[in-house]
Amino acid sequence: MMTVSTLASTHHPPKHSPNSIPFHAAASRPTQCCNFSTAIPRTRKLGVFLHASRNLGFVVKSISSGREGEELNSSSSNDEAEIQARGESTLPERFRYLTKEVLEPPLRWPYFIALGFLLYAWRTVLWELHNWKRAATSILQFLGYLSKLALALTFHFIGDPITAIIRATETTFYSLRAFYSQIVAYTPIPELSTIIMLTSAILAISEVASPNSVDNQWHLLTVSGLTGYLAIKGMIGDLLFWTLLFGLFSFSRFIKKRDYVSSVLPVAAVLAGVGEPWVRVVVLAGFSALAAVQYSKNQSQEEKSEVSATTTGNRRVPVPILCAALAIGVRVAARWAGYRHLTWMVV
Repeated sequence: MMTVSTLASTHHPPKHSPNSIPFHAAASRPTQCCNFSTAIPRTRKLGVFLHASRNLGFVVKSISSGREGEELNSSSSNDEAEIQARGESTLPERFRYLTKEVLEPPLRWPYFIALGFLLYAWRTVLWELHNWKRAATSILQFLGYLSKLALALTFHFIGDPITAIIRATETTFYSLRAFYSQIVAYTPIPELSTIIMLTSAILAISEVASPNSVDNQWHLLTVSGLTGYLAIKGMIGDLLFWTLLFGLFSFSRFIKKRDYVSSVLPVAAVLAGVGEPWVRVVVLAGFSALAAVQYSKNQSQEEKSEVSATTTGNRRVPVPILCAALAIGVRVAARWAGYRHLTWMVV
């Protein structure tokens, strides 16, 4: 085999020209070379098999003399120790950093044997010893009897109220859902619009003749609106309806000591909203006349006393008008949503 040193000895040194830079002996560095041979597969030429091998060499490391020589000796000794420790490994040094020691898997099969013995011991203690089993069963049965007794006592004393509360909650929920379904499906938009317009006219006339009459009777207006709704639904008769209206007028006039316009306002508002057409005309005309008379009296008294106090802030809308407007909005929104849903389905 031919090595790099042989190649260097047979190779003639280059001739230096006078203008070239000379190399000093102190700068010369020994060179370590690695050589290995690569076998070229045999070939057949003219009936004769030929075997050829070629030596290749390459420079691995170049160091200078002195301290670097000592480092080289120490590194070579370390490499020899490492080679002996690794058992004369043939893995090249440049690939050794890729090797990693893999941990051996733990030995688990003895644990399964011990677990088997533990399971057998547990079965023997808890299920084959009948005394323990019977004691545990008796304790569990006793606890079950105690829980049943506590539940029976609870339902004996408060069972009926709890059942009544559950039924009332269920009834209220289904009633609200049915009411909402009726609003969505059967809200009469033209009739409610007419009611809102006529009632608003009555309230405006009352505010002109007697300021703050709506805000001062907000609860009475709510009761009168609820009375009119019950009368339309047929939940109360005509006699009870007129009795309730007379009671509202009497409460406002004789107990609260209000003027005639403020006292008649709840009755006139509900009659203008839910009455027959001729009743609406009569109520509007009569209430307008009463308001004109009340307004003329107030004007004469203000001229004498020269005092006028009116407030226009913090007005509250009566609940019946607000509910009617909300029902119209829900109905319109439901129709729009249904139309859009059908449009999306067609598209």
